[in-house]
Amino acid sequence: MSKTILIVDDSASLRQVLSITLRGAGHTVVEACDGDDALSKLDGRKYHLIISDVNMPKLDGIGFVKAAKQLPAYKFTPIVMLTTEASDARKAAGQAAGARAWIVKPFQPETVLNAVAKLILP
Repeated sequence: MSKTILIVDDSASLRQVLSITLRGAGHTVVEACDGDDALSKLDGRKYHLIISDVNMPKLDGIGFVKAAKQLPAYKFTPIVMLTTEASDARKAAGQAAGARAWIVKPFQPETVLNAVAKLILP
């Protein structure tokens, strides 16, 4: 069954790679170019998972996660951070904001698909 996944990253090439990977696994993908753009797409649509970068212009990933978790419709939507940031402090900030998993770039498509499979409930 197809799941809808929101990808939030300011890198168009990264969004493209992720989209191809996720669509190849049968998922529906919605893309956002930064945290502000992503918040505008949290309009009541059902997302089974959100994958967000941390370092973005306008609204960064941690700020986006905090804002998304304030919205009742998305309070329990699992969020994966996909980022070049590998420090424990940043991971702790992501977890405190509500992120469920942390994947460091560069990533292998299988790593993302495994995380998606674990976090999306059937």
